[in-house]
Amino acid sequence: MNWNREIVLATPTLIRGFFVLAASAFVLGLGSCAERATGPRELTFGHVGEPGSLFALSAEEFARRANERLDGFEVVVYGSSQLGGDELLLQKIKLGTVDFALPSTVMSSQIDEFGLFEMPYLVRDRAHMREIEKEVVWPELAPLAEQEGYRIIALWENGFRHVTNNTRPIASPDDLSGIKLRTPRGIWRVKLFQTLGANPTPMALSEVFIGLQTGVIDGQENPLAQIWGSKLYEVQEHLSLTGHVYTPGYVVVSASHWTALPADVRRILEEEALSVQTFVHDTAARLDDELLAQVEAEGVKVTRPDRDAFLIASSDIYDEFDEAVEGGGLLVERAAAAGSN
Repeated sequence: MNWNREIVLATPTLIRGFFVLAASAFVLGLGSCAERATGPRELTFGHVGEPGSLFALSAEEFARRANERLDGFEVVVYGSSQLGGDELLLQKIKLGTVDFALPSTVMSSQIDEFGLFEMPYLVRDRAHMREIEKEVVWPELAPLAEQEGYRIIALWENGFRHVTNNTRPIASPDDLSGIKLRTPRGIWRVKLFQTLGANPTPMALSEVFIGLQTGVIDGQENPLAQIWGSKLYEVQEHLSLTGHVYTPGYVVVSASHWTALPADVRRILEEEALSVQTFVHDTAARLDDELLAQVEAEGVKVTRPDRDAFLIASSDIYDEFDEAVEGGGLLVERAAAAGSN
């Protein structure tokens, strides 16, 4: 047999076969790309809460409910600051690279009037908060947020905040003297703890555990759900149930990019974000009871201070807010009186 001749004769066939296989692979590739292109579009929801925190439970419940109704879109939750801390998430919201975020205290750094929720002991309970939402948040604060590029589609919760530390039990404001206390970056929380005699140190939540573990800070203040979710009980000896501030969680989207979504998709997302609030408040109330017992079981010593003493010691903050923020005093009055009519 003339092997050279056979190879030459076979070569066109081999080449044709190669191109057939290549073309088939290309078509299959196009098909898989088409499948991907027609799959659900991901709507990203970023937040700073750790697994098991109220933020995580709330966002995951929202995603579950919304995804049951959505067609062609899917809400995907990224917690634990995976998409950035609160400030970066707000920047990404404006850019349209993140679809939802759940900021809390940081809103007071973006819009002065949101400092309302930095006033100590303003919010009495969750029922009062729902009245403040109706009478102050939607008519007054939400439009201000929209002017800055953030559309609030629902109000959830971060919670009633308490102080933990490794120095001493906090039974009165005097016990805070000199304690290096982590706070969020909101100006009014820093002012509050300066007034109470602590040494406040603004820091991202994702850095707090290491800061406490290494002694860079002595303590911090957060709702029980964040204390538990971030495992701060592992590096803290004392918990004082000060309940000094109630912080909402704002479900925000981009004021400019939001309208690019189909109207029916926006309607579903807004309806489910609002409907989840009952779940959020019920879960928060349950966690307040359950997690206190669990934190105590981990060996953290719990102190129940006289909250009136903290309110009296921090009352000047109200005057400062009135002077610094135009209409601040009126906002406080309306919030305090909400639901009383």
